[in-house]
Amino acid sequence: MIYSKHNIFSRINESENYFIVNLLNGSADILNPDEGSILQDFLDGNDLPAEYRESLISQGYLVDEKDEERLYRSKYLDFIDTRDEDEIQLFFVPNYSCNFACTYCYQDEYTTTKQGLTFEVIDAFFKYVNIEFAGRKKYLTVFGGEPLLNSPKQKEMISYLLKLANDSKLEVCFVTNGYSLVYYIEILKTASIREIQVTLDGKGSVHNKRRFLKGGGATFDKIVDGIDACLQNELSVNLRMVIDKENISGLPEIAQFAITKGWTKSEFFKTQLGRNYELHHCQATSEKLFSRISLYETIYGQVNQHPYILEFYKPAYSISKFLAENGELPDPLFDACPACKTEWAFDYTGQIFSCTATVGKEDESLGTFFPEVSRKEKMINAWENRDVTSIPECSTCSMQLACGGGCGSVAKNRTGNVCSTDCRPVKELLELGFSAYFEKN
Repeated sequence: MIYSKHNIFSRINESENYFIVNLLNGSADILNPDEGSILQDFLDGNDLPAEYRESLISQGYLVDEKDEERLYRSKYLDFIDTRDEDEIQLFFVPNYSCNFACTYCYQDEYTTTKQGLTFEVIDAFFKYVNIEFAGRKKYLTVFGGEPLLNSPKQKEMISYLLKLANDSKLEVCFVTNGYSLVYYIEILKTASIREIQVTLDGKGSVHNKRRFLKGGGATFDKIVDGIDACLQNELSVNLRMVIDKENISGLPEIAQFAITKGWTKSEFFKTQLGRNYELHHCQATSEKLFSRISLYETIYGQVNQHPYILEFYKPAYSISKFLAENGELPDPLFDACPACKTEWAFDYTGQIFSCTATVGKEDESLGTFFPEVSRKEKMINAWENRDVTSIPECSTCSMQLACGGGCGSVAKNRTGNVCSTDCRPVKELLELGFSAYFEKN
């Protein structure tokens, strides 16, 4: 018997206890200080007491190597089968133009073509997806730029897009800055809207210093009005806060604002936090950016000081929240990158891309759906084949089935190769998560 290479073992943050997790066989345990010390001694080269050895075998932490390899192959095939049946998210970009001048926009270097969205492009898009993804569950997410610009032409195009989505029986999501939401409520109500993602980076002036109109101008109050209008009309809102060192101190305040507004009590309201990071080019003030673990260490500290934040947002801490809420581990994650598998992106110029992180980058185009259909199969295959089994560094990493290899676009930006790593600090996040969701409760 050997120590499973998929064990994740560490000491819980701010505790004398330890945890051990194995996503391949679905085991997770909290170890008291004595048990944790015995296991650490074993990893340092000492013998295991017989009774403890039997316990580790029964829980799947000590395994027969060949049996583990067979289980890995079986779980991998299950993952591929499930993914092949998963719902596909289709992103469509009607424009890259925007009425905001956000301080951290990663699309600010994109060139907007003079060509605008046309009925013909929308027709071609729906024709392509209804043929290419026939028989697959799918839904549409309208992205930008800013897709909900307040102009007669934009409203006409969005209305037509939603009509064809209805004809194709597709639910629709929007990713919008929220500034003009109130002017689109009646149009949105004509479609089957799954959710509308809106961003607030803090309360009042905190938000307005980061997400302001081109030419200057506050945006917070109008976005709040848009969120209120959505919730009143039972349109689901996914409120996102993009966080870096400039606005992290405002998390308790925006959380309290949402609670006071009654948003957090609504069945049509949820939240997410997004880490501001360098995607395609270096930001002028990159020193303001958090690493993944430093962000969640800071959030952990804020939640300890202001527990009500958890009513607004519960950090995942890798798989910790899932385990706490479900009483079991999620299935092994062999691939964290949905690009060209369960996610595709398209834009108004007729181009096809792998995902939202690559859409609009000319050198990342995978083909066209308008004016003719074309596909760059070699590039598509590279994205389709990316998972932990095709990334050499993942093969020896105990965190692979929680990390899934990370984001393919970030990896490609870093190394030039899609099949390279975008590592996640899984063990450190679990240290925080076991503390937050098990020790403190």
